[in-house]
Amino acid sequence: MTQLIAATAFFLAIHFFVSGTRLRDAITGKIGEGPYMGLFVLASFAGIGWLVFGYGQARASPDNLVFWGVTEPLRWAQIALMLVAMSFIVIGVATPNPTAVRGEGKIDDENVVRGMLRVTRHPFLWGVAIWGFGHLLVNGDLASLILFAAMLALALFGTASIDAKRRRALGDKWDAFAARTSNVPFGAIAAGRQQLRLGEIGWWRIGLGVLVWAALLVVHPYAFGVPALPA
Repeated sequence: MTQLIAATAFFLAIHFFVSGTRLRDAITGKIGEGPYMGLFVLASFAGIGWLVFGYGQARASPDNLVFWGVTEPLRWAQIALMLVAMSFIVIGVATPNPTAVRGEGKIDDENVVRGMLRVTRHPFLWGVAIWGFGHLLVNGDLASLILFAAMLALALFGTASIDAKRRRALGDKWDAFAARTSNVPFGAIAAGRQQLRLGEIGWWRIGLGVLVWAALLVVHPYAFGVPALPA
């Protein structure tokens, strides 16, 4: 369990205390954006590898207490949540977005607030948050609680961190973009600032999200050793 806790602390620290903070601004001011991104990507991959190793060890540890069991309704709820999560993740990756890595230039496009950005300006991160929450439902052991709660917290923190970083870098342009969108999904639509237009999202993006979800259901027992579908 110690390895998992240490890996989780490291992974959260590089995101909470470096990425999106003024410390990041200071580092990029010294070494440049490119070198910083290279070092951060290396640190992130190292952290992910450490998390995978630590999680594997912790799952098999006698210290891995189980707090709740998995019921069939929870399994089906998780499957439905994964469809939403994969849709947000895939559509988010495939949609031009000023909040994406190196996507700042998109803010100059007057028509950038289209499709999924009418729903949320952070579709990828909200997809990760839903993914983390869904996995918490069906994994009631301590190791899973540490891992998936950390991923959920990191995704939610990431939306606020990116907003702050973009506001510092883009000023009034960002404020205008943020005023037309929302962080929380469907917030701008509920407030009357936007309308849901599925056609703008792109049916191919929606279809791709469903395909990724279905593929993960099939490969899950082979890739992760645990079946995703109820027996």
